[in-house]
Amino acid sequence: MNDHYLKKLDRVTAILTQLQSKPVVRAQDLAKKFEVSVRTIYRDVKTLENAGIPIIGEAGSGYSLMDGYKLPPVMFTKEEVLSFITAEKLMQKFLHESLGQHYRNAMEKVRSVLKYSDKNLIENIEKQIDVFNYHPKTEDKIRNIIPIILESIAEKKQLTLEYETVDARVSTRTIEVVGVFFEFNYWYIMAFCTLRNDFRQFRVDRILKIFKTQNPFLQEYGQINDYRQAPNGNKTRVRLLVEKRIIGHLVNSKKYYGLVEEIEREDGYELIFETEWITEGFPRWLVTFADYAEVLEPEFLKDSLRDLIKNILKKY
Repeated sequence: MNDHYLKKLDRVTAILTQLQSKPVVRAQDLAKKFEVSVRTIYRDVKTLENAGIPIIGEAGSGYSLMDGYKLPPVMFTKEEVLSFITAEKLMQKFLHESLGQHYRNAMEKVRSVLKYSDKNLIENIEKQIDVFNYHPKTEDKIRNIIPIILESIAEKKQLTLEYETVDARVSTRTIEVVGVFFEFNYWYIMAFCTLRNDFRQFRVDRILKIFKTQNPFLQEYGQINDYRQAPNGNKTRVRLLVEKRIIGHLVNSKKYYGLVEEIEREDGYELIFETEWITEGFPRWLVTFADYAEVLEPEFLKDSLRDLIKNILKKY
């Protein structure tokens, strides 16, 4: 069997896996995924149909498997099995506790369809992989909180929650969740708040009570990154000149505080930000490396930094 037919066999098998895992699969998406023409995908689908796979749909719309059709368990390659083991170690450290048992149950099902030799591979290698996390896990007050949030997104139903702010005040909010994300060791909700009539972020571990209502969403929302990359609010342009020896320590945090451009100069890196946290968050972050940085603009940020340092000195 030559290389052309081996590639086709791999691709046709992968297309069948896509049909098993998604309700509808478009030929254009498959062509992009496998880096072939749409016409090639049409021929691959015809190959599956000729093999007796009941595929519903046609060119230009999308394909799906006939409802109720069952396929034998998917077999995994050795490389895929090793990737499962590594991913499982990561998930054990960073997965939200309300999803932990569900993930473990899913992994047991995956293990159950492995060949005997692959099960031995897992047993021999899984103790040789570990992920070290130096941040303590946050403790949530509500069991199964993430599944409740995800269900509300899928069903497009509003949530009512009691939320404790950073200054220990408790407020009741009705929200429409756009999505959830993990950042700096905390899980967050990005949602439209009906009280504020605007988009807000809520830290999951600060939710005291949560209820899924039967009220539908008032509007349609895009992807969560659309809101995280371009949140509402007044932004301030900030320019810093940072010494090259410290830039490697700011890899993640500079993006969090609104980095939009980074320019290498002879005397350092010019970092340009658009930030909403100019009054509190940004100056407090800047003070952690202020001896390696110079504020180019705005001028009032220098005053905020001086005031913050003065207040620190008073305590020490």
